[in-house]
Amino acid sequence: MHRLLSGPLSTEKLTVKIAGLPASLQGIKLVQMSDFHYDGVRLSDKMLERAIALSNQEQPDLVLLTGDYITTTPEPIQQLAKNLKHLESRCGVYAVLGNHDICYVNSKSEVTKALTKIGIHVLWNEIAYPLGKELPLIGLADRYSQEFNPTLVMNQLDPTTPRIVLSHNPDTAETLQKWRVDLQLSGHTHGGQIVIPGLGPAVYFYKKILRKIPIKIRRKVSFLRKNYSILHHWEWSQGLHQIGKNQLYVNRGLGTYFPGRLFCPPEVTIITLQSE
Repeated sequence: MHRLLSGPLSTEKLTVKIAGLPASLQGIKLVQMSDFHYDGVRLSDKMLERAIALSNQEQPDLVLLTGDYITTTPEPIQQLAKNLKHLESRCGVYAVLGNHDICYVNSKSEVTKALTKIGIHVLWNEIAYPLGKELPLIGLADRYSQEFNPTLVMNQLDPTTPRIVLSHNPDTAETLQKWRVDLQLSGHTHGGQIVIPGLGPAVYFYKKILRKIPIKIRRKVSFLRKNYSILHHWEWSQGLHQIGKNQLYVNRGLGTYFPGRLFCPPEVTIITLQSE
C-alpha cells in the first residue's frame, strides 16, 4: 500500500492568554501533537522523527498528545512508542486517547500500557498537576466512549482556578461551555484534510450541498450516501477558536487518512502561555 499524500510538516506557533495565570507560569511553553495514525502508511518515520526533533528543539515545559496513535489494530503502538520515548520536556509528556485508540478489543489497554511504559502519563477522566496546583491539566475520556462524562472531573475544580483540558474531539467544546476552560486542546479533524483556500474544509461544503439533494437521489449514488459524521462543528476544524468564554485549539494532526491531504499540512503546535 502506497503512503498517502501528506505534504511538508508545518510548525504553528501562537500565544494564548489565560486570565489569572500566576506570574510563575508566565511564558510556559507547550507542544501539542495529535492524530499520529501510525502504521507505516498514514505517517512516515521520517516525518515522525522530524516532529519529535522540532518539539525537542523548542525545549518545552510540557508536551501534550491528543489521541489517535493507531488507526485499526493496536500492534503499531509498540513501534510508535519506541519513537515517542525520545520526546523531551521539563515537566513530562501527558496524553489522552482518541476514538481509534479504543475501538478494537484491548486497544485501550494496549495503547495505554505502551505509552505508560515509556513514561507518558495517559489521562482518562483524570486531573494532573505537572505545572503545579495553580494550573491543573484535565484529560477526558473520548467523546465516543461510554465513559465520557466531564461532570465527574470538571466539578472537582474550583471555578476560579485556571485550567487546560485535553479532549480528542473538538465537538466536546460545546458541552464544556458549562465550565471554565482556559484552553482546550483537541485533534480528531486532521484539519479537514482537503481544504479549499480562503473558504475552509471541503467536507463542510460537501455537507451543505448534500442537504439540498433529494434523499431519493442520494440513495442511488454511492458517494452521496456517505455521512461524514465524525464531526459536527467543522468550523472548528483547525486553529484557535473562542467558544463562549472558553478557548479551543484544534491541531491538524501528523497522520492522515484516505484520500490524503491538500492545502492542509500536518502540524506540530508550539503554544506560549501569558496572563490576560
